Amino acid sequence: MRALQQHGVRVVADDGQESHYPVRAVSDLGDCGCAHYALVLVKSWQTARSARQMAQCLDPGGLALTLQNGLGNREQLAQVLGAERVALGVTTAGATLLGPGRVRPVGEPVVTLSAHPRLAPLAEALQAAGFTIETVSDTTALLWGKLVINAAINPLTALLGVLNGELLERQSARILMRAAAREAAAVAEAIGVRLPYPDPVTAAEAVAQRTAANRSSMLQDVQRRAPTEIDAICGEIVRAGERAGVPTPVNQTLRYLIKALTVEGADSGL
Repeated sequence: MRALQQHGVRVVADDGQESHYPVRAVSDLGDCGCAHYALVLVKSWQTARSARQMAQCLDPGGLALTLQNGLGNREQLAQVLGAERVALGVTTAGATLLGPGRVRPVGEPVVTLSAHPRLAPLAEALQAAGFTIETVSDTTALLWGKLVINAAINPLTALLGVLNGELLERQSARILMRAAAREAAAVAEAIGVRLPYPDPVTAAEAVAQRTAANRSSMLQDVQRRAPTEIDAICGEIVRAGERAGVPTPVNQTLRYLIKALTVEGADSGL
């Protein structure tokens, strides 16, 4: 926090050039004032705490936009803030944390938003900042579309300790990636979700190719020995599969392996 207060955030481009963006950070919620918009970018296991914090600093007419991985984040936010104060989005933009206050952006800066009557000013601000903004009406398809791809890529990169693109170069890893994507897509179909792409395998491999040099967020979590979002990704697929009667052995195995690998292993709920 102190580093951000003093220096802001430095964004490092592929060519090594750095751009500096001042950031005002506070440790006391009473100092944040009445924010009109909040971008929720924390890990899924931090959502409930963030919702309680936003309840103290978000304007009564304000709006929280979740751009997080996995399922269940919007519901947790709505429980505290009210459904009318929460909007949903998905982004393909990512970043690699290089150190305190230093990041390298990766992926395409696309943000897809659900329709919301109070979201237009924030969408315009994001577009002015260089993001490509898209709006869709079917937020369930939006969430599951990203969920399927995350389940196919993130756990395997974390377990193998490799960049996204290397999954395509290892035959066994590619087989597992395809199996995880197909399994998650089968669950989506069983519960009536129409994914925003025709073939989950093609979509997952295309993302792995586009982000070939990226260290996935789950790999970064594992390397930092921090909790991961495996329960909000593979765990949610497994639970939805159980309710729909669709077997999910690949996603369940990936979930167990990540939990065994990380600090979550002691609190797996198995």
